[in-house]
Amino acid sequence: MTKDLSKIHRLIGDLFQWPQSDQEWDKYKLSEEQISFFKENGYLANVKLLEPWQVDRLNEELSELLDPTYQGSELFYEFNSNESSDPNAVLFHSLGHWRIKEGFHDILWNPAFVMAASQLLGNQPVRFWHDQLFCKPAHHGGVVAWHQDYSYWTRTVPMQHLTCWVGLDDASVENGCIYYVPKSHEWGLLDKPELAGEMEGLMESLTEEQKRAFKPVPIEMERGYATFHHPLTVHGSYENKSPMSRRAFVLNVFADGTESNTDGELLAGVPIITKGNKMEGQFFPLLMD
Repeated sequence: MTKDLSKIHRLIGDLFQWPQSDQEWDKYKLSEEQISFFKENGYLANVKLLEPWQVDRLNEELSELLDPTYQGSELFYEFNSNESSDPNAVLFHSLGHWRIKEGFHDILWNPAFVMAASQLLGNQPVRFWHDQLFCKPAHHGGVVAWHQDYSYWTRTVPMQHLTCWVGLDDASVENGCIYYVPKSHEWGLLDKPELAGEMEGLMESLTEEQKRAFKPVPIEMERGYATFHHPLTVHGSYENKSPMSRRAFVLNVFADGTESNTDGELLAGVPIITKGNKMEGQFFPLLMD
């Protein structure tokens, strides 16, 4: 049985160094201009989180995690070799790899990530929700339909969540980069679509005014760079027909004090936290106080 790294709530490898002083933390801080842009538009792009050698290390781990027979795969919350039902539109999607591989465990405690997350959550303590992998192979990569993250997360309240998407390949329009609809975080909670289903399915639930304002912006970035977005920001990504893969990981967090909103299962295999109780413990560690 593979060691479950969710029991360790600190850095365990050599990918990152935890800052030891205020001065060391300062170099990771976002500017006021970046924070203002996020508040106005619902997203912030091109935040450098990883050096090329760190990306290489994570891609080595990823190549092992993609194998469904890999030892430790029983620790995933979800594992979908293809979230889509179409073999010609493949979207690998999984949750829970932080429990299995050292590098993907330690990216939760990447100082650049936790500092930015805390600032964008209003300088609140940051607690981990769950991770994701999204991989689109070259030539036949599928879509991620337009959606809002919180539409899948209403089992946790209040809504004080944040998503961070980090490229493990250079992301371009050609290979299926993420798109954001600026200011859509002000539209309220919309219907929940099928994640790897019809790209435009969400449009049916929009008002005429929202449809007129629906002007997606492509986020092209070098690998190792990240975007952050509000839990209500509408986003998605088109298929990958290019000769390049498009691999990425996602870190989802919320402000400390978020509670369970269900008496059911929060994540597959995770002990139930009953409605009204704080999200904490082994699977929801505090990343920065």
